[in-house]
Amino acid sequence: MDIDSIRGLSDDELYDELEDQKEAYFKLRFQRAFGQLEDLNSLRISKRTIARIKTVIREREIAAQQVEVQAEANDAE
Repeated sequence: MDIDSIRGLSDDELYDELEDQKEAYFKLRFQRAFGQLEDLNSLRISKRTIARIKTVIREREIAAQQVEVQAEANDAE
């Protein structure tokens, strides 16, 4: 998945996709351990996709925190 398609997902879809990617990565690791994995790049691609999803989730958490801080600052004034 590219970053644009990841950013287009809702929060629930992001968490679902994260779980799916983690499961796929786990299966790829087992295939590699048993010598059944032909494309070693698929491990790297899967790991990077997981990192991208986590990055988008964290960006959204930070944005939500900033909105809360601004709302508290406006209430204090």
